[in-house]
Amino acid sequence: MSNVDEQPEAASGPAFFGAEVRIWRTRAKLSQRELGLEANYGQQYVAKVEAGERLASQEFAKACDQVFRTPGTFARLRECASQHGYPDWFVPYVQLERQATSILDYSVTFIMGMLQTADYARAVFRSAHPREDTAKIEAKVERRLRRREVMEKDATPLLWCVLNESCVRTVVGGADVMRAQLAHLLTKAESPDITLQVLPFAAGAPPVPGSFTLLTFDEGPDIVYADTAMSGQMVDTKAEVERAAARYQRLRAAALHPNESLAMIRGVMEEYT
Repeated sequence: MSNVDEQPEAASGPAFFGAEVRIWRTRAKLSQRELGLEANYGQQYVAKVEAGERLASQEFAKACDQVFRTPGTFARLRECASQHGYPDWFVPYVQLERQATSILDYSVTFIMGMLQTADYARAVFRSAHPREDTAKIEAKVERRLRRREVMEKDATPLLWCVLNESCVRTVVGGADVMRAQLAHLLTKAESPDITLQVLPFAAGAPPVPGSFTLLTFDEGPDIVYADTAMSGQMVDTKAEVERAAARYQRLRAAALHPNESLAMIRGVMEEYT
């Protein structure tokens, strides 16, 4: 799933956290500069956090707990704020993604978000939002990279990605960005929990025209998530899930063997040198 948008930033997240920082800072009779000095951050950083223009780092949240002598309050607020950085329609998917035992993804144009580098994600977001300020773009990039944590927990899910050949040949962000992105894919594919396949152009028409992700669980119904032009749609009806699973099996059958897929990715990567 590429998730071009992961869309508008919810004001209730970073803005709520920033408001709490401002309240506690004022109560402590500290200026933004003084709080910044205590937390090892600049005054401009504190100002942006308080204005809700930037989601505070985990280090800043912990520093606030130390300065204000709060028992982990700001660390927890920061975690809540980071969740609200996603649009309302995407939050349920993010929560389910963290619980899944397997994540089966088919990407048509962009490499799925969980496997994107920061520079690649930044180029995708900048293309979709050419007039958005840098702080908002960076917040979107941070949220996207945070989704990698799914593959770092103890009970790691199986991540299987079928990439349409256009994903590795569409030049996103320039040759340097693409070379680093494809190298990142090759590195990630070394994990026993991650399998990559490329669906070559030569395979002809794919069994499904758009990107989608199938999440499976030990308990509870599996779900299908599909990107649309404006948002995303989750479906958990048995018939639709079974249809998506059948189509995914056909995609895997039509795609190159994982070893051949990695060889293609490596070859395309060398073309970007």
